[in-house]
Amino acid sequence: MKEKRVCLWSGPRNISTALMYSFAQRSDTRVLDEPLYGPYLMRTGADHPGREELLDVLDLEVSSCLDSFVRAPFDRPVLFVKNMAHHLEGIEDHGFLRSLKNIFLIRDPAEMLPTLINQIPHPTLLDTAYERQHQLFLELTEEGHNPLVIDSKELLLAPQKVLSAVCDHLELPFEEAMLSWTAGGRSEDGPWAPHWYHNLHTSSGFQKYKPKTEPFPTYLNALLQDCLPFYNDLYKHALKA
Repeated sequence: MKEKRVCLWSGPRNISTALMYSFAQRSDTRVLDEPLYGPYLMRTGADHPGREELLDVLDLEVSSCLDSFVRAPFDRPVLFVKNMAHHLEGIEDHGFLRSLKNIFLIRDPAEMLPTLINQIPHPTLLDTAYERQHQLFLELTEEGHNPLVIDSKELLLAPQKVLSAVCDHLELPFEEAMLSWTAGGRSEDGPWAPHWYHNLHTSSGFQKYKPKTEPFPTYLNALLQDCLPFYNDLYKHALKA
């Protein structure tokens, strides 16, 4: 099989880690967890959980972080890289995207924002990644590329159907193993996992979609309105269950 480097550009709280775990079950794939997180924390000063401890252990150099998934060799035919789109903040040259198979993972901000405040109580538009996802999608499509868009709800409604379509797009065979994994952490988890992955670590597969029933926090209304145009435009292109 020809080498493939698949890069997921997600926002937070979008089941991106579950999708990384799914690809990790494939017989032909290695996974890499958010290699640009260190430079993002350093450049933006973002007050994320465990920030100081993370800055002590993460690679903070943009060039070497990019090398880790754009150029560095790996020992399987497929490399699946989970990135947060907003971790590109301050990186203006996106030419490296052209050598990757790019996927965008989105989630309705009305469902995402109430979960994000568990880690970031007062998020900004930058924290949500919607604007950067939209920008990257337009860059790629305007240059004739064909990036894939996955919506978290659609994936949870029909995991096998959507994952099969993802594999078809990537010209990979679907593997049944992608539908489940062993509960607990993985060796590839970033050191931020204790702050962000605790719910996922109790799961062994994609959870059935459940709409949120709690009232939406009113103080997030303005941010919701900022996010919706970017999300709605991307959702037009998303795989449907």
